[in-house]
Amino acid sequence: MSKPPISSPALPTSGQKLLALTNQETLQQYLSQATSDNTRKAYRSAVRQFEKWGGRLPASKDAVIQYLLARAQTLNPRTLNLHLTAISQWHLHQGVADPTHDPLIRKTMTGIRRTHGKPQQKAHALRLEHIAKMIRWLDQQPEPLTPARDAALVLTGFFGAFRRSELVAIRVEDLQWEPEGLVVALPRSKTDQQGRGLYRAIPFGPDSCCPVRSLRRWLAVSGIQSGPVFRAINRWGQLQPGALNPASVNELLKKLGQRCQFDFAAELSGHSFRRGLSTSAARENVEVRPVKALNLATSSLTY
Repeated sequence: MSKPPISSPALPTSGQKLLALTNQETLQQYLSQATSDNTRKAYRSAVRQFEKWGGRLPASKDAVIQYLLARAQTLNPRTLNLHLTAISQWHLHQGVADPTHDPLIRKTMTGIRRTHGKPQQKAHALRLEHIAKMIRWLDQQPEPLTPARDAALVLTGFFGAFRRSELVAIRVEDLQWEPEGLVVALPRSKTDQQGRGLYRAIPFGPDSCCPVRSLRRWLAVSGIQSGPVFRAINRWGQLQPGALNPASVNELLKKLGQRCQFDFAAELSGHSFRRGLSTSAARENVEVRPVKALNLATSSLTY
């Protein structure tokens, strides 16, 4: 009996190839959105440092251990752990074996943390009197544009208890002016990575330190009608179209702290806003729900 002919496997059609390519692009897009922009930047920087040291990707277990040993004396264990996570994520997204899960690497990292670990330095809390002194100094400056922006940024950041990334991401379209003050919509936050949307309610304050009036003044002086609220200003006093870099918030606070002769100026950062509002409320024995969780749902907006 003659054997039936062996049929060769059907080759994918051009339509199937296109569908597979589209699915792959969609998958990469979803994987990209699973991580915040700031985290991706941190991962890319960490991977570059690993490669600059002499590491190659994909990495071997021995190479990762050698990297940990080489950098344990110079890098904070938290930073080194971030580097380890970045290397792990690179392998995950490339679909290759991840050496960082090896028990020896994990044990080595535990030993590094126990040997070199130090308490994380906390940002110095800005109290209301510090904010008032900063605003008074800014009000005395002759150039109108930069001081107006800085005053609005400081007051909004403090009374809204914003993270620096949230603060620079605010757009005019996110502002809702109300008789009692201002509601700021946060399309996305560190605590809202799913993009459900959060809101911060900021009430009117005293004329000398009112975040709402200060923000209105900044928008009027700058002429900003749409897009980023807090923008860069170049050395010639010209307003730029793009939003401030989050790192600029830290630099601004340190600079203002020095101008106001605060002995803790070097310890100021964007987190000083959140710690400061909480500290000020506690000192005044005021119960403020947003102090612990200033992520306000639309159903519970309060002033």
